[in-house]
Amino acid sequence: MLDIIKYIVEQFAEDKEHLEYRVEETEDSINVTVLLAESDMGKVIGKQGKIAKALRTIVRAKTPRESKKYNIEIKEREE
Repeated sequence: MLDIIKYIVEQFAEDKEHLEYRVEETEDSINVTVLLAESDMGKVIGKQGKIAKALRTIVRAKTPRESKKYNIEIKEREE
């Protein structure tokens, strides 16, 4: 699933060398934090959050029912 997230984010992010993905697994979910450069925040989130919402929808649709739930958070990378 992380491959799908990476592929979609990298289509919109221009500063790919500052991209970072943090994955934390809990008992019932997998939390993916995408850290971006400030200049890429608007491009990846999209107007009114449409790209971020579509990303979450795709991941939710692709995740099997018995599997853990994926939570995706997009944050600005702190230097």
